[in-house]
Amino acid sequence: MIDTISTDIPEGAERRLRLDVEDGIGVLTLCRPARLNAWSWESTRQLGLYADRIRFDDSIRAVLLRAEGRAFCAGIDISAPGGGITGRSGAERTHRYYEGIRWAHERFRAFAGLPQPIVAAVQGYCLGFGFELALMADIRIAADDAVFALPEAQLGVSVDAGGDLRVAREAGAGWAKFLALTGRRIDAPTAERLHLAQLVVPRPDLEVTSRTAATEIATNAPLAVRAIKRNIDTYADASLDRALDRAAMSAAITLTSEDVGEGVGAKGAGRVGEFEGK
Repeated sequence: MIDTISTDIPEGAERRLRLDVEDGIGVLTLCRPARLNAWSWESTRQLGLYADRIRFDDSIRAVLLRAEGRAFCAGIDISAPGGGITGRSGAERTHRYYEGIRWAHERFRAFAGLPQPIVAAVQGYCLGFGFELALMADIRIAADDAVFALPEAQLGVSVDAGGDLRVAREAGAGWAKFLALTGRRIDAPTAERLHLAQLVVPRPDLEVTSRTAATEIATNAPLAVRAIKRNIDTYADASLDRALDRAAMSAAITLTSEDVGEGVGAKGAGRVGEFEGK
């Protein structure tokens, strides 16, 4: 039996995610395949709504995070309404970005901190925020066509949702710096070798393999499962909150710099950005 849970998404708003409950598993699907599931402020708001619903639904014992189409998430949707934050001065604009990113971090924290373990099924492009979102899951299963990257520095922006911090937690500080400072893409086998993916499977097997893992979790004792997740996260994320606040301020400063305009323009024109550090 499948029970589709209603949401508080306003009338006329585009649905960015969909939640279905299937045999004890909350299946959370990124459902904008035509946009390669590109992320936006509205996506963040909807993720927070679903996290609140999942948290208090005792029928959900595990979460499967998946995506429709050929990409998991290709990153931030720079064309999304409300993507740019304005201000009467540079300082006010930086402040508003800082508060906006802190608001987003609160929604991400609610999702990553769900008592139910999260299994992410990743295919195709998993870039920028897409990679950061996958890293919020407890277990990542990648299709053999998955591609991972943190390309923010190439656009003149710092990594704003903690993806570099989570790579450091999983793979070590050196690999976090290598990936975030270069923006280099890695394939699924490399992600597995770095412990950023726990399994790599052929693309046709991704759905079954990831659902099987979520089912295995969902059939175990829920109090024990939740305690295990909490205990490991407490150890692994001991300094994450402080680091995320620094990440929010760094992102606010870089997002209001002149470099970001150059970076985005260069990306759209297919050329290498010429950054001046201002």
